[in-house]
Amino acid sequence: MSYLKFSADQIFTGTELLSDQLVLITNKDGSIIDLVAEENAGDDIQHHLGILAPGFVNAHCHLELSHMKGLIPEHTGLPKFILKIVNERHHSDELILNAIANAEASMIVNGIVAVGDISNNALSVAQKQLGNLAYHNFIEVSGWKPAIALPRYKNAIQVRAQFKSGNSTLNPHAPYSVSNDLWELLQPHFEDGVITIHNQENPAENQLFENGEGDFVSMYQAMNIDQTHFTPTGKTSLLSVLPKMQKARNILLVHNTESTPQDILFANQQAIQQNQHIHWCLCPNANLYIENKMPPIEMLRRYNVNITIGTDSLAVSVWHELKSITKNNQYIFTRNSFGRIIAMGYIQWRKSFTA
Repeated sequence: MSYLKFSADQIFTGTELLSDQLVLITNKDGSIIDLVAEENAGDDIQHHLGILAPGFVNAHCHLELSHMKGLIPEHTGLPKFILKIVNERHHSDELILNAIANAEASMIVNGIVAVGDISNNALSVAQKQLGNLAYHNFIEVSGWKPAIALPRYKNAIQVRAQFKSGNSTLNPHAPYSVSNDLWELLQPHFEDGVITIHNQENPAENQLFENGEGDFVSMYQAMNIDQTHFTPTGKTSLLSVLPKMQKARNILLVHNTESTPQDILFANQQAIQQNQHIHWCLCPNANLYIENKMPPIEMLRRYNVNITIGTDSLAVSVWHELKSITKNNQYIFTRNSFGRIIAMGYIQWRKSFTA
């Protein structure tokens, strides 16, 4: 059997940085055979500058919105950003499909091998069927008006049926966009499954649930959406909706820029009681673009939660997300801390995206 041998300035296993005196040995199809000391590796070693590492997992992506990159100004804040998405996302299928293909190609070039992709429609199906990357399809459902809960749910079922390859699950979009009626329709699909939800991306989300005020109230007024069905809970948005997801096996909370220690402790307690895996997915470049704010990474690490990385709809490189973390958080500039930061890009696919 023929072997390929690789060395680099550093080797990262997915959990730790190793010495630069090691050589990775694979067969010709790329399957890893061994990791040995350089003096035992023999000849024909290919040396690379930088870090030799496994492929990244992009835990949160919007392939279907790839065509909107750069169309919305920076720092609008989330409610205005959402209004822009709703009003400007509709373009020709040809334009959208080309953008999807280009975004996937860029992810591959940037070392991504697996993706958790948000899908509101089936436009990404054909690209995914090519099998270039491993996908979990998070079929997203939203509807703040109770009257549209059933048609939105039925549409999501139809969308999911079109995804023949990869795993597909039904998912609530966000606490501020799913009515109680829609939650009741979705909950039977959570049992022993994998779900994701946009979480606490903007201060207005907590305001809506705590006291019924804030920019999301203004957003729904601008959209002529009645809100009389909603009664504030007096709690943060996460404390209000996480109990609705108790039957899920794995939960991916995305963004978390406004999460508090109370939210984290509550989530940790529910995870223990319900035997769940709860992952906190960060998309720092999207947060900087929309809110000009970083997620509370130091606080999340202090509570030892599972942190993952996503690119959202604005970027295609997990490595660029990790670089933003290092740029905006000085504590990572040690060898050991840097290894922990890189590990955020390597969640276990089976553990996080399968039941």
